[in-house]
Amino acid sequence: MRYFRILVFLLLFAPAAFAADLRQLVQAVDRHYNALRSMRADFTESYSGNGIERTESGVLLLKKPGKMRWDYEQPRQKLFVTNGKMAWFYVPSERQGRKAPVKQLSDLRSPLRYLLGKTRLGKELTGLSLAPDVAPLETGNTVLRGVPKGMEDRVSDVVMEVTPEGRIVRLVIHEVDGATTDFRFRNLVDNPPLADAQFQFAPPPGVEMVEGAVSF
Repeated sequence: MRYFRILVFLLLFAPAAFAADLRQLVQAVDRHYNALRSMRADFTESYSGNGIERTESGVLLLKKPGKMRWDYEQPRQKLFVTNGKMAWFYVPSERQGRKAPVKQLSDLRSPLRYLLGKTRLGKELTGLSLAPDVAPLETGNTVLRGVPKGMEDRVSDVVMEVTPEGRIVRLVIHEVDGATTDFRFRNLVDNPPLADAQFQFAPPPGVEMVEGAVSF
């Protein structure tokens, strides 16, 4: 009978406890990022899929509203930058770059737009829930799962690791074709001074800019 009462207690109250934990954590994430004006972080990006395995790293800069700069440093230099309206992609070892309006982008970094505006995580991800089946990289962190709205035809889910303070330190994107992209962020700095000029791109002499799809 004692074990039966324990089971009934868990069935009745555990879902409510999980819901409360989720709500508090999501509110912490919202408070943290809605208060930010800019951010700097070192990143590692690992991709696996379609017979390809690669790992890249560099520095990410974010500035509201809508500005991003990804400086890839290893294993080769390349740059993706957007001022919120236009996006540019450039590889120094090549003599051609690409540019396109941000509205035409369909990139896996789209979930990061949450960090660039004033919104709520629960509105960005459908079916947002705790993911107790995924172990966090750091003890004390919590893992969430959801599907970015508007990307259901390409992304099966996004797994997000969050610190108790509401910082996102890992973002794993699972595509419907089985490919996985894993972003890990470290050395995060809140509100560093960033000039708008860092989110513009002027091609070096002799580099041709082609308008069209911008890929990474």
